[in-house]
Amino acid sequence: MPSALPEGEPVPDDGALPASALSGAADRPLAFYLHVPYCASRCGYCDFNTYTASELRGSGGVLASRERYAETLELEIRLARKVLGDDPRRASTVFVGGGTPTLLPPEALARMLDAVRSEFGLAPGAEVTTEANPDSVDPASLAALRAAGFNRISFGMQSARPHVLALLERTHTPGRPEACVAEARAAGFDHVNLDLIYGTPGETDDDWRASLDAAIGAGPDHVSAYSLIVEEGTRLAARVRRGEVPMTDEDEHADRYLIADERLSAAGFAWYEVSNWATSPAARCHHNELYWTGADWWGAGPGAHSHVGGTRWWNAKHPGAYAAALAAGRSPGAGREVLTPEDRRVERILLELRLSEGCPLSLLRPSGLAAAERAEREGLLRLTATHARLTRRGRLLADALVRELVD
Repeated sequence: MPSALPEGEPVPDDGALPASALSGAADRPLAFYLHVPYCASRCGYCDFNTYTASELRGSGGVLASRERYAETLELEIRLARKVLGDDPRRASTVFVGGGTPTLLPPEALARMLDAVRSEFGLAPGAEVTTEANPDSVDPASLAALRAAGFNRISFGMQSARPHVLALLERTHTPGRPEACVAEARAAGFDHVNLDLIYGTPGETDDDWRASLDAAIGAGPDHVSAYSLIVEEGTRLAARVRRGEVPMTDEDEHADRYLIADERLSAAGFAWYEVSNWATSPAARCHHNELYWTGADWWGAGPGAHSHVGGTRWWNAKHPGAYAAALAAGRSPGAGREVLTPEDRRVERILLELRLSEGCPLSLLRPSGLAAAERAEREGLLRLTATHARLTRRGRLLADALVRELVD
């Protein structure tokens, strides 16, 4: 959840959506994202909308506190029910992210999930995920989460090397994420993901191979691997600017990506989105797939973004402002925008090109089709009768390719 919010038009106090957003809603999947903005400490590379206890002390009132957070978020789920009216859809997926959701007790996360279940219901086979830091769970809490209805969990592993974890300011010890996978399996979780980061200053190719091997050896059925982006305003950016740590370059990032794809593919993982690999279609993150394919989702929590039928809005960023709006019976929305058909076309190309299924050629204009044909000759795309699909080399240049295809 990025720390900066875009500009936009005001959101009505009652959160009402334009009629265009609700048109045809019954034919689209509906997902819920529940944001938990708390962290025990702030990692030096992170610019997400998160807060430590010291940052929130004395601000926002009791409803913004960690202890009362589930109660506050429940108010927004009830608001969602009012805004969506008699919408018959049940939630296809629920994803609890952060922050560190598992800083809250399992009972609080269960209450948040129960609010969605009570107001909307869960579709048969609904995917219900929570993120977790490896040092914020134990076998008892994992068992409680599974009993509450969570069936997928995502652990922030990042690296297996102590010096890389130290530079990222991660607090868990090497080996703990792998143990978490075993504990989650023992608790009955159907699907387990490990998040990795490559390109950290001081990381070598061998460090990255060791992290991949440790992750694969732990036995998850999903791995996400992201290149480190040094975001302005973070402690890591300040250290890079002062010359305290060197920054890896794009070629090193490309090499690490290829290492990841080779190692994961050899271990039975298939890429289905540029940064995501799964051992089977069932192991994919279906919640993220709904994002990438333009479904409807309601994002509850400070700074959370939502999208319903081409209308996108975002909540007040600070937990105090968020809680105050809901306590007063108002939508916590800070701004919104109604996407034009062209906006939606561009977003579809941007997101769907990153998927293994590819981008429909029907979205491309003549100039975009010509660019796709050039990219195929250069070995970056593979064209079928209906889709443009990235090759492995094309995945390294996906962002640049999108700029050409949207013309």
